[in-house]
Amino acid sequence: QVQYVESGGGVVQPGGSLRLSCAASRSIFSFSIMGWYRQAPGKERELVAQITGAYSTYYRDSVKGRFTISRDNAKNTVSLEIDSLKPEDTAVYYCNSIIPRPGPWGKGTQVTVTS
Repeated sequence: QVQYVESGGGVVQPGGSLRLSCAASRSIFSFSIMGWYRQAPGKERELVAQITGAYSTYYRDSVKGRFTISRDNAKNTVSLEIDSLKPEDTAVYYCNSIIPRPGPWGKGTQVTVTS
């Protein structure tokens, strides 16, 4: 099974930016859809962005215009550029496949937005 290692999180002020990276342990070329998820304290994990093999993207309404997902199949990586961070973006961020169905979850990377 593929394993994911997320990185790039941190503590930032509102309005700040971060670039999250996800490294897969093997090729994701055949994975039709990859996604970034997040889980805030006391809340369920939610999908925030997805990208297909044809590089079509989808974002949940609350992050549209601020988050940008990308994938590099040659490097087996998926990235998430986050701009104009808000306190409500505070969460642990994870990447995983959507199609095929999600595999084991990595440890995620913590994003904390605070003044």
